[in-house]
Amino acid sequence: MNNLSFGELCCLFCCPPCPGKIASKLAFLPPDPTYTLMCDDSGSRWTLHLSERADWQYSSREKDAIECFMTRTSKGNRIACMFVRCSPNAKYTLLFSHGNAVDLGQMSSFYIGLGSRINCNIFSYDYSGYGASSGKPTEKNLYADVDAAWLALRTRYGIRPENVIIYGQSIGTVPSVDLAARYESAAVILHSPLTSGMRVAFPDTKKTYCFDAFPNIDKVSKITSPVLIIHGTEDEVIDFSHGLALFERCQRPVEPLWVEGAGHNDVELYGQYLERLKQFVSHELVNL
Repeated sequence: MNNLSFGELCCLFCCPPCPGKIASKLAFLPPDPTYTLMCDDSGSRWTLHLSERADWQYSSREKDAIECFMTRTSKGNRIACMFVRCSPNAKYTLLFSHGNAVDLGQMSSFYIGLGSRINCNIFSYDYSGYGASSGKPTEKNLYADVDAAWLALRTRYGIRPENVIIYGQSIGTVPSVDLAARYESAAVILHSPLTSGMRVAFPDTKKTYCFDAFPNIDKVSKITSPVLIIHGTEDEVIDFSHGLALFERCQRPVEPLWVEGAGHNDVELYGQYLERLKQFVSHELVNL
């Protein structure tokens, strides 16, 4: 979230309330694109070109395991999608909605590393206005973006819902919760989630107002799939209390991962992060 003054926040929420503007001001920080997608003459094959800012950490062989393409949302935007084949015998594919201030180029190395370690393929996408995706980032576009990604994963790759794990990180938990509340999947993972925009800006907020953006707290109880919540106890952006509140609202929560001492952007650096994901994917889902 941006560091806005109390007066600016009051203006955003009170003069007059407008969820779209609140979302844009408080949440969306698209970086300068770290990649481009080049289409061949047939219009069907796309080539991924990463800039130095993408910080690619692997060889070209691993890059060959990445397939990119563009798809159109119900709002008319074209969004960039990335399918990362990390494991030939993977049972599950993560539908990964990434955090703020990053794009697919910056996330690509992380996807390779994560998927290979937990034996999952990963499908991700850039929100409208991020990376190679057209349009502007808004709350409504966010929901249309994840719907288009879900449809592309189902139709282009033929992956069934029972083999999809919906994974959201930070702002990415917003489209993930919305999607999971409407479609059943193998499981849902919420990494550093927020309860709502108002509750991030004003921690003492006790109810959801009509102009509140990103109301995860009101949707998470509609999720019928198993939910794993991961949150750092020293999160300086989205307080740890948000993870706790969402956990208490889940229909089918599994044992959460509270990472002692972790902040908002370093949970993945703690050993228990990968250990918990491996345990969840390889053992717990089999028995759920």
